[in-house]
Amino acid sequence: MRENKVKRALRENRLALGTYVSFADPQIVEIIGAAGYDAAFIDMEHTTFDLGLVSEMIRAADLAGVTSMIRIPGNDEHLILRLLDAGAEGIIIPHIDGLEGAKRAVDAVRYAPLGSRGGAGGTRAARFGTVSWEEHTRTSNEQIVLSVMTEDEKGISQIGDIARLPGIDIVSIGPTDFSEYMGIRDPQSPVIRARLEELAAEVKAAGGAKLSIPMNHPAFPLTAGELQAMGVGYTHVAPPPPALLLRSLQERIADIRGQLG
Repeated sequence: MRENKVKRALRENRLALGTYVSFADPQIVEIIGAAGYDAAFIDMEHTTFDLGLVSEMIRAADLAGVTSMIRIPGNDEHLILRLLDAGAEGIIIPHIDGLEGAKRAVDAVRYAPLGSRGGAGGTRAARFGTVSWEEHTRTSNEQIVLSVMTEDEKGISQIGDIARLPGIDIVSIGPTDFSEYMGIRDPQSPVIRARLEELAAEVKAAGGAKLSIPMNHPAFPLTAGELQAMGVGYTHVAPPPPALLLRSLQERIADIRGQLG
């Protein structure tokens, strides 16, 4: 596998920047790469994206030189395997079932000895058999990013243990579900901020995986500087393309109508 931009940023203690694909068109992935992001966030949890479309998006990410970070609907080893064989460079698993669920995720994503990912030497990920099996398994374990989302009591209470688990690169907190878990919908709540900082300190102290929190998310908007100060290693940059397009169209039509009186 080629060097993963997100993985490299994590190693160098930089904040890796991804953004939302949102539209069901692989060209959006290419545009994200052309814009200079490290990653394209391809969401299969809250969209109708199917495996065929996502496979094309993975190819577009390779073409654009951007990391494909794919959030799947759940901790499904079969879907994980199909996406990895298609060449996905990052897997994001929501609502991870604590440390036990994180171990299952590692088992599905990593080849032995870290895990037990199923093998097939002729897949796109293995460059259709043009690289040795030794090289493919080694580089896959080195370069694929595994992110697990802690969004409920079990995941959050075990966040330090999850961050220490070999094979986990990122422990993520989803702002909307975290706010619901806390029972607080005020994006400026000092209670939310204080709890986030406690969790960030716990992940940092674990000395393993890095934390991920989205940037500029309406549930609790944080800037790049604030995220970096908390030790966040990867972020999805909001707003997503549909919101940007809507805002641009609204501003344009308002300007035209203003000119017309």
